[in-house]
Amino acid sequence: MKYLFFLAFSWICSQSIADSKALKTLAELSHWKQTGHYVEVERLCKAFANKFPSQVDCVTFGTTPEGRKMRALVVADSKKGLLSFWAKRSKRPVIYFQGAIHAGEIDGKDAGFWLLRQILEKESNPKLNEALKTVTLVFVPVFNVDGHERFGVNNRPNQVGPEAMGWRTTSQNYNLNRDYVKADSPEMLALLKFIEKWDPLISLDLHVTDGAQFQHDVSIILEPLFRGTEELKNIAQEIQNSMLSSLKAQGHLPLGFYPSFRIDDDPSSGFALGVTRPRYSQGYLALRNRIGILVETHSWKDYAIRVKATRDTLENIILLSAQKGGGWRKKIDEIDLKITNSVGQSEGLTFENTDKYREIEFLGYKYEREDSSISGGTKITYFPNQPEVWRVPFYEEVTPKVSAKIPEGYIVPRSFASVVIPKLQAHSIKFKEILEDVGAREVESFRADTFSFANKSFEGHQGLSVTGEWKKETMTIYPGDLFVSCRQPKALLIFNLFEPKGPDSLLSWGFFNTRFEPKEYMESYVAEVVAKEMLVKPEIKKEFEDKLNDSEFENSPEKRLEFFHKQHPSWDRSLGHYPIYKTDKKIK
Repeated sequence: MKYLFFLAFSWICSQSIADSKALKTLAELSHWKQTGHYVEVERLCKAFANKFPSQVDCVTFGTTPEGRKMRALVVADSKKGLLSFWAKRSKRPVIYFQGAIHAGEIDGKDAGFWLLRQILEKESNPKLNEALKTVTLVFVPVFNVDGHERFGVNNRPNQVGPEAMGWRTTSQNYNLNRDYVKADSPEMLALLKFIEKWDPLISLDLHVTDGAQFQHDVSIILEPLFRGTEELKNIAQEIQNSMLSSLKAQGHLPLGFYPSFRIDDDPSSGFALGVTRPRYSQGYLALRNRIGILVETHSWKDYAIRVKATRDTLENIILLSAQKGGGWRKKIDEIDLKITNSVGQSEGLTFENTDKYREIEFLGYKYEREDSSISGGTKITYFPNQPEVWRVPFYEEVTPKVSAKIPEGYIVPRSFASVVIPKLQAHSIKFKEILEDVGAREVESFRADTFSFANKSFEGHQGLSVTGEWKKETMTIYPGDLFVSCRQPKALLIFNLFEPKGPDSLLSWGFFNTRFEPKEYMESYVAEVVAKEMLVKPEIKKEFEDKLNDSEFENSPEKRLEFFHKQHPSWDRSLGHYPIYKTDKKIK
């Protein structure tokens, strides 16, 4: 009898141990030495949902190019069925966090699972479990799934642990954290639809930074702080202040800015606040009138320290959102309405720091800079066993460098509708196709004074930069043309997509490059004859002779002959003409 009791007791204990391990990651079980493959994400997603069916749902929101399912966990306290449906319809504040957009920077995956297990098994702060009654959590453990499975021990040479991890880019070699606006990759297209569905109030993108060696273990970078409405900027500042304070209380050494030197490998150059471009997660989300948070743990800290910093960051935002998220959610609705009515307001497109700075104390290490016989440049060596306090300049004043006014809307000629429509649909931007003849309308048109292509492609695009100004012009609007009104909550995103000087506009990414490529030409022997005829005119002769004072022009036969071709009727007048118009009047 005693033997049977012992067997029963042993079985119960083994089941208890197995159950306790069922929701733990390889990272946790290996004491933060290793991280698991994606099969672990698949298993844990289902295991959490099976064990906590009224609080967790495991959902699929896309498929990668290599055929893997993109998984997410929806977590909320629900006594109703259909958790995901209920959590969405309840209109509670949604906190979204994603790991492994760069799959070698894997802290977010293991930190997220660790924290969710502690919350649901009630091993952590009781207020965290209570928070599930007022906020909805949406967790994507691995965004870059295919890159995650390109496992290797040498994938992150600047990073301390885990023993092996995934690759930075996708199987199609896209860097997903450059893809938010241009939306080229299947993964990004799936995520944008997922974000549109859940409409998170706050989104956290969990990374590991490279760079210098220093003592700080985590950076919290928020948007918007310098663009958009004052109301949203105030919420962002409130969140940042609270998170930095909470992390310090937990024993961390947090930063409120990205720790990149103003001059590479020169710590004495200091740091600067900036405005994140829309290609990045937090910059993009700010243009949707939401809070975007970039979390960067420091690659030179070991994996256990980094995962703990990420876990604590998530804990803090959940607790803060449970306390204040309801009020923020109401303000967001008001902000959406304010942006909808922002037509005519001036908004910044690019930003720069002023010369104003203050000296800060930055927790670094002793370092030496010297000439390198290997690179021919400057070599920097850190001594992490010798902590130092660096007193360096911090440039925190930011001002718009290029601005423009938000118009009533943009007109897309039907010839470019096929280029633009997929991007509008990717971002769930409303537009309408014009069905009837509108006739001639006064609009604004942009003809580039100068334009230049990037020297090499980036993300499969050859970038384009332009100078010039919008000018009044008359155009005929035809059926099939598109009208994209700025009277909608995504007005700032529309503005940044279509303003040609925007750093991540469709023009800047090269979607309209064909309009800036000369296709017709004049043979040189013909141009010689044309030039001789034109030089009879005194004004042309003087302009030509003045340009000869420019040595580049003087020494270029091509530029000299092009000067005359540009003044000939055969010159392509549409060259450099941006094929998007804007208007200050509604088009019905």
